[in-house]
Amino acid sequence: MAGSAEPVRKERLDRFLFFSRALKSRTLAQKVIETGAVRVNSERTIRSDHKVGAGDVLTMNLHGRIVVWRILDCGTRRGPAAEAQGLYEDLSPPALPKAEQSPYDAAIAPRDDGAGRPTKKQRRETDRLRGGDEE
Repeated sequence: MAGSAEPVRKERLDRFLFFSRALKSRTLAQKVIETGAVRVNSERTIRSDHKVGAGDVLTMNLHGRIVVWRILDCGTRRGPAAEAQGLYEDLSPPALPKAEQSPYDAAIAPRDDGAGRPTKKQRRETDRLRGGDEE
């Protein structure tokens, strides 16, 4: 039989996100998909039973980051992280530098030690050093 190529194996989108360890559970994957946070080949989908396979490109908004993956294989189980990383090629853009983050993200970023207003514990230590601990 000439030209009989093996058909590309397709799998449900929620199963792929679970097997690839993008999300902790299939239920969580279904909820994320239904919010419209996942695009398959640049088309928004809200169906968790959408079939994906090798060659498809997923664009997702996960954990406040834009994640772009090209699917290499569907996988058959949720295996260890090393196995899961073999299911896709990460094409994600690099994270934004701190200066380009939104003001909200910059505000909740951890501060350097000694920067900003002192904590209550630090104020008590300062009072003890000054001798103001007497009541």
